[in-house]
Amino acid sequence: MQLLIEKVSKRYRGSESYSLQDLSLDIGPGILGLLGPNGAGKSTLMRIIATITRPTHGRVSWNGVDIAEQPDEIRAVLGYLPQDFGVYPNLNADEFLRYMAAIKGIAPKAAQERIEDLLAFVNLLEARKRPLGDYSGGMKQRIGIAQALLNDPRVLIIDEPTVGLDTEGRVRFRHLLAELAGERVVILSTHIVSDVEATANDIAIINRGRLMVRSSPEILLQSVEGKVWQWVLPSSELLAAKQRHLLSSVVRRKDGLHVRVVAETSPAHEAQLAGSPTLEEAYLYCISTHRGEGA
Repeated sequence: MQLLIEKVSKRYRGSESYSLQDLSLDIGPGILGLLGPNGAGKSTLMRIIATITRPTHGRVSWNGVDIAEQPDEIRAVLGYLPQDFGVYPNLNADEFLRYMAAIKGIAPKAAQERIEDLLAFVNLLEARKRPLGDYSGGMKQRIGIAQALLNDPRVLIIDEPTVGLDTEGRVRFRHLLAELAGERVVILSTHIVSDVEATANDIAIINRGRLMVRSSPEILLQSVEGKVWQWVLPSSELLAAKQRHLLSSVVRRKDGLHVRVVAETSPAHEAQLAGSPTLEEAYLYCISTHRGEGA
């Protein structure tokens, strides 16, 4: 089971710049967290894998088959939850999932059995007869996951799934995603580091359409060992600190602002090395280190 992305570039018609540039990834079973700032090219890559758009250059293959030439090979095993997933507000969950199953070519009897299991899995059995227009953002995301899983996909693509969700909704979604890992390829595309930290066993960071880093969370964390500093400063110095340093956190306390900074060397005489760097600090360091590359 292999999804292979080889030197893929994408430039949309009328654009002078590339959304993706010479990007290569070899993806196997498990959860790959695809991290990058907004506009990095993540959604473009997801759309190429989902065969919605074709690369300008390069090749994507599923188990050796070029998906641009034979898209049905991956479509038959693909589940996709796009960033802009929408629902038919007047349909209830049962009606919507039956409709989506018909589009995917699933026989009615098999579809109904699958729908029962999925509604239980995403904890929406009690809300199955409510119009989707009355669903909260978190419930709509869960029905989105259900439709993506209708055909028991081997490849599951989830693009920015927790944008707009509250904290409880994000936690529930992460638990749901963790249960989907195993013998399938799961790609979680997001700019929210905590989503990846909670679920992914493999991380790829892209920026300006290029792959910056591909590693495990543990190796990524090692890259910022000895590079995270903390110190206390008055509120009046915060703006200057933001202009000079890469701040990863600011916490206001009675003795002043407790800040953490990612830097190769001590950012201030009174700064001390902080213990236990976070994955978000490793991500910020990676993006700042490669800033300007490929521009």
